[in-house]
Amino acid sequence: MLAIASEETIANPSYRPWSKISITFSRADQWADIPYTGRFPLVLDATVQKVLFRKVLVDGGSALNLLFAGALRELGLRTTDLTPSDSSFWGVVPGRASRPLGEITLPVQFGTATNYRVEHINFYVADFDTAYHAILGRPALTKFMAVPHYAYLVLKMPSPAGVLSLRANLSVAYACETESLALAEATDLSIQMASVVAEAKTASAHDMEIPEPPRASAKSKEVKEIGLGLDDPSKTVKIGAHLDPK
Repeated sequence: MLAIASEETIANPSYRPWSKISITFSRADQWADIPYTGRFPLVLDATVQKVLFRKVLVDGGSALNLLFAGALRELGLRTTDLTPSDSSFWGVVPGRASRPLGEITLPVQFGTATNYRVEHINFYVADFDTAYHAILGRPALTKFMAVPHYAYLVLKMPSPAGVLSLRANLSVAYACETESLALAEATDLSIQMASVVAEAKTASAHDMEIPEPPRASAKSKEVKEIGLGLDDPSKTVKIGAHLDPK
């Protein structure tokens, strides 16, 4: 059904009477028996420019909205479609600053045809491997006026049809967490190897020499053979040449 905008909405596009809806949480929102409450990430489905992504991480600790290069390709976009950016960000790749490929603003939709929200979100596009299609940080949460509950794995936001409540997919959240840990371990090993190579380049030739094992002296090799005093003269033993036969 086509909605007709009111005169007040046309005069002030940011005017949204439904934005005053109260958002609350209760035990009823704890829809699943989740072991180790708070362990799993809040991963939701979201439609970005008509493409449904099932691995969108909601991270209220992030100051950025990130879209990853793989998702950019799935959207049919190229780096030439991006606005250049000279900003760097930390915290995604451990121990490293990352420089985005650029920025882009895309429509992001949550919900279904009967109850949904659409907002245009500005993303930095990051070019590295990750378990997610995108990360929605505080800027996106502010734009949607959304409230996440990380223990219940629920995200709520006001919409024209009331409160839009979105629940995480536990199997997808678990798979993303497992993949993220594997990527973090591989990245950490790569960083350590790079650090070793960098240190090796600054080491002197003397420090790079492999020490030879100590050689036995000629004197220590001197032995003599003495008989054991038995009837068989072939039964002998070797002792140091400088030892007393007794």
